[in-house]
Parts: sequence; structure tokens; C-alpha cells
Amino acid sequence: MRFLATFAVLSGLSALGDARERRGRVADVLGKRQEAQVTYQAHTIEQPVDHLHHEARYKPHTHATFSQRYFFDATYYKPGGPVFLYIGGETSGESRFSNLRNGIGKILAEATGGLGVILENRYYGKSWPANDSSTDNLRFLTTDQTIADNAFFAKHATFPGVNGNESLNAPHTPWIMYGGSLAGGQVAFTMKTYNDLFAGGIAASAPTIAGWEYPNWYNPVLKYGPSDCISRLVGIIDKIDEVIDSGNKAAIQEVKEVFGLGGVSDIRDFAQAISYPLGGPFDYPNPTWQELNWNPPDDSEDFYQFCSNITNPIAPANITAVDTKLSKYTQGEPWTGLGNYAAYIKRVIVPLCTSGRLDTTDEGCFNTQNATYWANPANDAGRSYLYTSCIEVGAFIAAPRHGPSLISRALNGSYMQSWCNYSFPPGKYSSIPARPDTKTINKYGGLDISAPRLALIDGEADVWVDLTFHSHEKKGIAVSSEEHPSYLIAGAGHHWDSTTRTGIKSLGEEPDYIREAHEWEIRTVKKWVKAWKSGY
Repeated sequence: MRFLATFAVLSGLSALGDARERRGRVADVLGKRQEAQVTYQAHTIEQPVDHLHHEARYKPHTHATFSQRYFFDATYYKPGGPVFLYIGGETSGESRFSNLRNGIGKILAEATGGLGVILENRYYGKSWPANDSSTDNLRFLTTDQTIADNAFFAKHATFPGVNGNESLNAPHTPWIMYGGSLAGGQVAFTMKTYNDLFAGGIAASAPTIAGWEYPNWYNPVLKYGPSDCISRLVGIIDKIDEVIDSGNKAAIQEVKEVFGLGGVSDIRDFAQAISYPLGGPFDYPNPTWQELNWNPPDDSEDFYQFCSNITNPIAPANITAVDTKLSKYTQGEPWTGLGNYAAYIKRVIVPLCTSGRLDTTDEGCFNTQNATYWANPANDAGRSYLYTSCIEVGAFIAAPRHGPSLISRALNGSYMQSWCNYSFPPGKYSSIPARPDTKTINKYGGLDISAPRLALIDGEADVWVDLTFHSHEKKGIAVSSEEHPSYLIAGAGHHWDSTTRTGIKSLGEEPDYIREAHEWEIRTVKKWVKAWKSGY
């Protein structure tokens, strides 16, 4: 997510290329490890910038078009086969190549003789409707306009060199969509709105409900993370918040200095910096719980390396001595694990600020309260994702109001809302809402979303699960049926079904819980294709 990243999109990742992009979300760059092994030719379709001339929110309307990129793989295509449309989401089309070459696109195309296609999202990669991302120019970056792109593409796309390409448009050819994370939500909303055009859609780890804050991001980490590491982190965060709540400026400064972040002035920026190894709904520079994966090439060990540092039983004496350095502020109680936690932050996170000017918006540094920095209208993925979050998706970083927390209670929705206000000053035609207008997302059905031929597949240990069909916040249980198929992958993370292992010869070589999910998807898709062909 980046949501993405958010809600992104990931495997073996690094920070985004420049400081402003890093603020947006960790890039979905795990697939880039495999990009060099295969490339697909970029094609373009002239896509209307404004599909919705009946909607007043897009006034003044435009008849302009933009060149939207797409990529396809006909390796497994047989005449009469379906088209599998992989929705690109919050990243470039190239970042999805691995899904087409090895992942869910290959799995479904090979099983059905289908054509695999990646469609790059508007305002990402090289599919930009405008030369910059001013508030006015971004007003066409909405869920409603994006899912209209999917419908237009299905009706008008061409596939040069593919036998019979003149007849491959929907609805004459069965089109099946797949999307994960933010793109998964777009698949679900497309199936709600343009159902007669598509033979089916698989929405994986799809946030289908929106809200201002999303403290539940940390619930799977609390539940499934190593208990010794989690308990130490919760205890340290409680003590940090006790000091913050005391208002003792000297004590607060000493806490920041223990972590090597004494130069960071805003306590929220400090709180976010020490949360980076855990991640969050929007901004983090390093792999976290969300970047765990069953597939080794797509996996990152950073989270467990972080936890093993927190609980290191043989840390040097100068490290363990830090556990009692702040005890004077907590009635003599030691801060168990503080030395290890602080040492990790100083070794891994602080050096990301390569200039050493901690309280600035230099690349990798920690100050977020700089309106000029945020308001740069240059096109980039981070800015696009932030805009989507600010106007309709929300899910801002926030600590829970009650119970154990892995991040400081200094972090709440108003922190990220300030980035929205800095980034998108009112334009001539458009302005962002005071808070995200979540009704524009929730109108599609929220946690109870359903549509004919819409399949919803989620991961039990996904940080985004509580915004999906299988959310623990649902009033009822997530029921699967022939009409409305759904699947929860036990122990799985963020759209783990989208990948498979390079070099395996059959699904039988996958772990059982992944193989069964893929077999379920194949059976579901074959049923849809057969039914669609019978109806035409």
C-alpha cells in the first residue's frame, strides 16, 4: 500500500531516488532485481485525461488526452485465450515486469493460453497527463478517473504482432484484471462500476475502505512479530511517551540524544525516525514487515535483523549500560533493550541523512515541516501517492489510542495532514479537502464490497489487512461463496500471491499455502473465462 506505498508496493528495496520521493513511499523495487533479465516493449494508448464530464468536481473539463504506457507478453497466448490485465498501481510499469515474467501474470496466462498485460497508472512511470504536478494538474488523479482508464483501455487497446489482435478488446474477448494493494482496490472498484465489460477481477490485499488514520497497520507486527522484540519495543515506547507527556524539555532532549537524533527539533519527526525499522502506512526508507515475502528473491531480512539487534543478549557493556541511562525519568525502572534499539538507529537510520544536517529536508534527513520542500510541483511517484492519500484514501500514520503501541503516541493524523497542506496549496480550479474525502472510496461498499466475478484474496499477517475484505473490523465474518469468492492466505503478508519462484517448473514446488492460493486463482479464472465465452 504504499499502500504503498505506500500503498507500493516490494522486495529487497532501497530508498527512493531523491529525498522528496523517499517522503512518498518506499519504491516497489524488489521486482527490479529481475528487470534486467527481461524487458518488454513499451506501447502507448491515447487515454482521455477526463472521462467524467458529468462530474462537477472536474470543472473545467478537458478533452485532452495523454499517452498511457502498457506492456504485454504473448508467450503463452493462444487464439481465443483471455487477456490478463495487471493494474500497475503506485509505481512504474517496469517495476511490475517480474509479475508478468514469473508471477501471477505468467501463472494465469500459462494456465489458460492468455495474453499478459501491464497497464501503468496515470501519474506514474512515464504516464503523465501534465508537465508538472501542481494541485490543479493533479485534480484528475482520482480513483474514479483511474478505473475509467481501465475500462477505456479494455475497449480500445491494440497488441501489435499478436494473432487476431483486432478482436482482443472487451467485451468480445474475456478480460480478467489483477491488482495488488492500491491497485487491488482499483480492481474491486472497476468491477463494481464496469462489471459488464470484464469477465472477472482478482483484488489482492485490496484496501476497500478509507479512513483518516490507520493505527491498525502495526497490529500484525504486534501479533506475529518475535515476542521478545515486540515486548521490549512496546516497553520502550511507553517510557518515551511518559517522558514526552511530562513536558520536561531536558528529559525529552536527552531521549533524542540517546538515539543520535538530538538535532531533530520536532518531536514527531523524532518519533517517525525511530519507527522507520517498523515501517508505517506512508513513509519509511528501509525494508520492514511489509517487505517480508515467502519468495527468497522478493524477501528482505531487515525486519528480523532489527529485532535480533533489539534482543541481543551479548551486547557490549557500553550498549547495555544505556538501558539505565534514562531510569531517572521512570522511577528508577530500566529501559530494557534501549541500548540495542538506540545503537541500531544510530548505525542504520541516522546515516541515511548523508549531509549530517538532521533537522533539514536534505536527502535522507528528518525534518518534515518545510512547506517549500513539499510544494515542489515536479512530477514524481511519491507526490502522486501523497495526493491520493490526501484527497480520498487517508490511512495516515497514527499510534493506537489505547493498548500497546510500537510507535510513539506523538504520531497521529495531523502530522501527515500537515504534509498534505504544505504540498498542495489551493490552485485556480482545485484544492484538497481539510481531511481526505473518504466517501469517494467508501461509496463502493467498504469492507463488505462485492460484485459479480470479483475475487478477494488477502494475507492474514498483512499490515493492510484491516482495510480489506478480511478485516478484523468487519461486523460479520468474511464469507466466500460461488458468487463472491474470497480467500485468506494463512500467515501471508502483502499480496504474496502475486509472485512465484524463478526457475520452478510447476506450482507443486511452491510452499503448500502459496500453491493452494494459486490453484484457487486458476480454478476461479477458468470458471470465469468459460462462463464469459458461453455468454457471447
